[in-house]
Amino acid sequence: MGCTEAEWLGWLSAALGDHAWQRDGARVEVRIGPGSLRIAWQSAPPRMLGSVRIPRLLAGFSFTGLDERQRYTFMKRFDLYMQRGGG
Repeated sequence: MGCTEAEWLGWLSAALGDHAWQRDGARVEVRIGPGSLRIAWQSAPPRMLGSVRIPRLLAGFSFTGLDERQRYTFMKRFDLYMQRGGG
């Protein structure tokens, strides 16, 4: 993710939508229908593009009890909420 932890946390609630979730440090547990999702993150060194520094956050997603369609549906919405860009 090209963001700081503070930015990530600011966007997270909207990206998770109506799903119940609980934060514990640098991870969240999310209830999604019959299953769950654990998202864990950690800061990483910034990406350097010439003189531009882009913050980086490494995020891992671990689903339990959800089929491929359910995971895809959740991630499609989540990704749209987390996208940033311009142009």
